[in-house]
Amino acid sequence: MNLKKILLLAVAVICVFLFFYLDLGRYLTLESLKANRQALLQYYAAHRAATVAGFMALYILQTALSLPGAAILSLAAGAIFGSLAGTCYAVIAATVGATLAFVVTRYLLRDLVLGKFGPKLEGLNRELEARGFNYLLFLRLVPLFPFFLINLAAGLTRLPLRVFVPGTLIGIIPGGFVFVNAGASLATIDSLSDVASPRVLGSFALLGLFALVPVIYSKVKKKTG
Repeated sequence: MNLKKILLLAVAVICVFLFFYLDLGRYLTLESLKANRQALLQYYAAHRAATVAGFMALYILQTALSLPGAAILSLAAGAIFGSLAGTCYAVIAATVGATLAFVVTRYLLRDLVLGKFGPKLEGLNRELEARGFNYLLFLRLVPLFPFFLINLAAGLTRLPLRVFVPGTLIGIIPGGFVFVNAGASLATIDSLSDVASPRVLGSFALLGLFALVPVIYSKVKKKTG
């Protein structure tokens, strides 16, 4: 690992360390959001552009560093900006942050991982190069794995960036809208489980299965053909 990679990794580790050391996560709670909503709305009314830019920068940083708090930030987007504008800001910021995490992981670690496990991952990489969009869309729609873990794992494969970005953007819109829309009615929410109900998760699972239909069809056709 060269000096540039070491420095970049060191900066990321220091930022994550400071987040937990300074206990910044205490600001990213439902209780904190409810307590400060009115102040945030007043600031937004007086400084619209600055509020949007600050919110998106915070969301991008949180996602790029794989820090906790994405759900609260999505709720905050709805509470401050409303359902439609909030979804737009949150989804774009999350996509940018995820892309940064993907690119940095690929830059820092992919050569090391492929050098050690390359032959074992060859089949997976070929599959991702051929049908990566469908798999990524499925993983984004169905919350089987944490959002940040998908970003990091994808960066270690040969999944093309041109597939990762639209797959992430499209895949997180439904979930993003659900949380942002819930944030617009913040007073009715007592916990995050009120948002991610079994019925909502079941709907996402169904959407995710539709994303895999082309993959399943291709494999069945290949076997029967």
